[in-house]
Order: sequence, then structure tokens, then C-alpha cells
Amino acid sequence: MKKNILSGLMVAALFSATAPVMAHQAGDIIVRAGAVMVAPNESSPVVANVAEFGVDNNTQLGLNFGYMLTDNVGVELLAATPFSHDVSLGDLGKIAETKQLPPTLVAQYYFGNANSKVRPYVGAGVNYTNFFDNDFTNDLDGALTDLSLSNSWGWAAQAGIDYQVDKNWLVNASVWYAQISTDVKFNMGGAKQVVETDIDPWVYMISVGYKF
Repeated sequence: MKKNILSGLMVAALFSATAPVMAHQAGDIIVRAGAVMVAPNESSPVVANVAEFGVDNNTQLGLNFGYMLTDNVGVELLAATPFSHDVSLGDLGKIAETKQLPPTLVAQYYFGNANSKVRPYVGAGVNYTNFFDNDFTNDLDGALTDLSLSNSWGWAAQAGIDYQVDKNWLVNASVWYAQISTDVKFNMGGAKQVVETDIDPWVYMISVGYKF
């Protein structure tokens, strides 16, 4: 009897050692967390005959939540802690600050199969960006007031790769491109100004994930 139990345990151990690590498959929930950087590719008309708006990069904690509809098709929501950007105007330097949240929902196609430890993927979907806490840091002696930025809807594209470390844990690298356009509204010398500004950032993320 003891010999049979020992033999059974040895077979089970051998099987677990040689069995492939199951990567993503239908019904899996995948949660990833890591560093995400928004790198704006901004453009605008020349403002006040000085320069175009400039918008700096910012890095925050990124979170995304995925669900596998099949072994190869999934959906994913990108979220993050609020991004904070300095807005500059040519030689005047920094003139304002803004914060934004850019939740992005994409449909994804994963290459390979459920036994593949490495799963490259591509995705496409929609981005919504909410701008808030918009303030002038240099109002040019009171000439600039009442700053606001309109929220934005636009398309988004994504590419990434997952590496399955074990049954549950994985590491990820991914990149997004999002279409973000906002109307920058402010008063300049008492006159209302509206400057349509394209942000259109590249978004880069390195993360660790857990599969349920």
C-alpha cells in the first residue's frame, strides 16, 4: 500500500514538472500593475504670436484589467493614477499645469495558443480623456485667466507581449497610441481664446500581472 502511494506521488510530481504552463485561455481574468508613461506628441496653432503649446511627459502607476473571451480574443481596460503635465509656451517656459485621466478600452487578439508562454498581442479601441485641475502657473501679470480644457473621445491602438512565469504570474511590456484632442480655453487680456490642441500621446507600460 505504501509503495502504491509513493509511486502515485512520484508520477504526480513527474507530471507536474513536465506539464506545460497554461497561458491565457478563455475565461481568464488578468490584472496587471506597473509603471506607465504618457509621452505627448502635441501640436497646436501658434499662441499669442509666441509658439505652440508644449506638454511634458509624466509617469504614474498603471493598472489594466483584461478578460479572455476565447483563447485568442480578449478585452482590456487601461486605468492609472492621474497624470500631471506641465504646459509650456516657447521662450516663456512653463505657463500652466493640467491633470488628466485617460481610461482606454480595447479589443485584443493574442497570437499563439493557451500553451504558449509568450503571447504577443495587438488591440484597438476607444480612449476617453478627462482633463481637470487646470491652472496657470505664470499668468503674465494677470493677462491670462480662466483656463479650461475640454474632455476628449478618440480611437486607440495597442501592441504588447506577455511572458507567463508560472501558472498565475506574468510580466508584460506594452505600448499604446491614443488620439486625444482638446479645446484649450482661456482669457487673454480680457478676450476669450480657444486653441484646438492635439495631444496624441504614445503610452508605454512595464508591468507584472496575475491571472485568475
